Amino acid sequence: MKEQQPLKPKRLFKKLGLATLLPTLLATALQPALAETTRSYQSHQLLDDKLVIETSDSQVTLTPLNSSALEVHYQREGVKQLPSFARAQLEADVQAQLSVSADTLRYALGDLTAVIHKSPFTIEYLRNGETLLAEEHGFFANQTLRGFRFALQDQEKLIGGGQRVLGMDRRGQRLPLYNKAHYGYSTESEQMYFGLPAVMSSNKYILLFDNSATGNMDLGASENDVMQFEAIGGRTAYIVVAGESYPKLIENYVGVTGHQPMPPRWALGNFASRFGYRTEQEVRDTVEKFAEEDFPLDALVLDLYWFGPDIKGHMGNLAWDNNAFPQPVKMMSDLQAQGINTILVTEPFVLSTSERWDEAVAQNALAKNLAGQPKQFDFYFGNTGLIDVFAEDGRDWFWNIYKGLKEQGVAGWWGDLGEPEVHPSDTVHAIGMADEIHNAYGHRWAQMLFENEKADAPNERPFIMMRAGFPGSQRFGMIPWTGDVERSWGGLKPQVELSLQMGLLGFGYTHSDLGGFAGGEKFDRELYIRWLQYGVFQPVYRPHAQEHIAPEPVFHDRKTRNILREYVKLRYRLLPYNYTLAFENSQTGMPLMRPLFFEDESNLALMDNKDAYLWGNDFLVAPVTDENIDEVAVQLPGGVWFDYWTDEAYRGDIAEVEVELDTIPVLVRAGAFIPTVADMNNTREYTSKTLRLDYYADQSVSQSSGYLYEDDGFTADAFAKGQYEKLYFAGERNGERSQFTFTREGNGYTGAPESRALELVLHNWQQAPASIALGAVNIPLVKRESELADNTAYFDKRRNTLRVQFPWGKQDLALTITE
Repeated sequence: MKEQQPLKPKRLFKKLGLATLLPTLLATALQPALAETTRSYQSHQLLDDKLVIETSDSQVTLTPLNSSALEVHYQREGVKQLPSFARAQLEADVQAQLSVSADTLRYALGDLTAVIHKSPFTIEYLRNGETLLAEEHGFFANQTLRGFRFALQDQEKLIGGGQRVLGMDRRGQRLPLYNKAHYGYSTESEQMYFGLPAVMSSNKYILLFDNSATGNMDLGASENDVMQFEAIGGRTAYIVVAGESYPKLIENYVGVTGHQPMPPRWALGNFASRFGYRTEQEVRDTVEKFAEEDFPLDALVLDLYWFGPDIKGHMGNLAWDNNAFPQPVKMMSDLQAQGINTILVTEPFVLSTSERWDEAVAQNALAKNLAGQPKQFDFYFGNTGLIDVFAEDGRDWFWNIYKGLKEQGVAGWWGDLGEPEVHPSDTVHAIGMADEIHNAYGHRWAQMLFENEKADAPNERPFIMMRAGFPGSQRFGMIPWTGDVERSWGGLKPQVELSLQMGLLGFGYTHSDLGGFAGGEKFDRELYIRWLQYGVFQPVYRPHAQEHIAPEPVFHDRKTRNILREYVKLRYRLLPYNYTLAFENSQTGMPLMRPLFFEDESNLALMDNKDAYLWGNDFLVAPVTDENIDEVAVQLPGGVWFDYWTDEAYRGDIAEVEVELDTIPVLVRAGAFIPTVADMNNTREYTSKTLRLDYYADQSVSQSSGYLYEDDGFTADAFAKGQYEKLYFAGERNGERSQFTFTREGNGYTGAPESRALELVLHNWQQAPASIALGAVNIPLVKRESELADNTAYFDKRRNTLRVQFPWGKQDLALTITE
């Protein structure tokens, strides 16, 4: 069989001295065998919105998912199938067109066309008449493996596979598909917590293998021109998605796998987190320290000591250790009164020594052994069972624990060890053996939490942070992190790569334990500062580490505190910008961290850049990942960029950016509008009543625009309900005349300002204006910055900035500046 890599007859027969018999034997013995393995078309029919094809060895169902996405499901008699985990249950409105010829079927969706070649049977995928992707042999299945083979094109680059530290282009790699913890990783890792069976190609397609089983994804490693997916079981289906651009490709992909819902606004604030807070008093003292040191704080994370005094022996209790936490409900209530949300770690393991073991067994909550009894095995934390989240009994039992904790005041969940970290192959789950569904365990756990949260409190936004999942887990609000990274410069280096790889396949909130988690002999001030500086421009700001070196900045020396206080406050000032990124992600799937190649899709070399990235549309960030650095060479993707700290302009391919300990390279796009608000203690105090808008002027940009999105920060589906406001900004320069317009959209939301005090700050403004008019009202220039007030302007010739202040109510405004 071809899929079994048959012996090459010429080499075999030559070795045996039978070369002269080769033609005769090929015509007899081998020819029937080859005929049996050559798949050929037999018939087809259209059933509702699906094309169903009968072939000589399988039934092939092509299901349109949108005008640019198609599911292809091969089913062979006797080959067990599992449900799709990747696909969201969405109604597809696609008018597919089928045309039939003697040799092919052409199934056109709009932007994607499948050409089915009848003999030998293979499927080729076209966009605008050009081949995106083609099956090489296509589907294969034997007694131990099943999967697919596709042809790779010359020069094609492949991003994907989830969390790996291998470089951006994964072509040439053979990637194990088995979610697995990698404790203390740094600059290399081929297998980690979140292995996604999907790739994004430089040819602008995404190929997703919708199979949860243990396997491998061979991206041209074994055969240079073949991409092969193989698994020991699972669903024999894949999904092809096309797009005219990389952002559009991602939008089409999340249209199939599901959009990430917006998190609560507090998720974008500062977290206090460590392994771990041991007592209620330590929690209260930590929160008090943040207030004393003037650090904003929105959440506090409790690791496993909340349910036991030791690391080992208590997992599965999932109830407060009342000796260490005598008044947890009051504690959480007091924290909430200060605007601080409590997040609890939970794990899917129930130790046989835990207080809930007998209850879990009695409620049929645990996965089974081959004899039908609760499966028990040993791992680091003790002898344990594993909750079967694929079984209704297991999900119900687990959710009842969460529900009780939520009623006590818990605001968010941290799901740890959900690969699962230890998962014996002979573990029996409700829908299959461990190795069949291993990679979907965290996915199903997140789904259980999300769906119950939504049923229990439909108007609230859940917070669900988890370490492992499957394509599509983002639709359950999953916020992943990059696991137990080494607390070292080597641990910091791959964090951009890890977040970019995950973000391109739907997981836009992937973030790291800021400062590093594992090990570290002593406090490295420079490393710590550099990691937390980077954290301002990544999705979740959560320092977390083993406690022998404090992860919280408030417990370090004055110099460290003073530098990082300003960065944490900057994180809060940027909330209008960052919250808008969260909104965009919820609508289109665009990640918050974006690769540079989005700027120049024809430049394949940019795909390899793992050292810098776009934070949203308008920031370019290059974290400092080496010690004793005073200058960083930042690759530019084209256009003009300004240093956020100094306003220095950079053009060309490389920006040589000077840095001090208190700065990292942060550049702003020419023509960008950057909205910020005043300092706050936490996001509960958020308001845009006073709004600053920084505009970066340059002759290379004659027109530009931007917007910010706002709602109340906690209502689920606020945008769909019309409970939001969008503020639009646009600028146009024409000779000596510039005009800025300000418009609004939406019905507003509870707490929205009736009027805003707006300060427009124009950077790189070369001379004082001759006149400024807000509509028909003239805006005078004041001579001193201290005189600046509503309906006045001030030109700072030393900084080359023009500042204009004016109120913005419900009406649209136009500001005209004449030089």
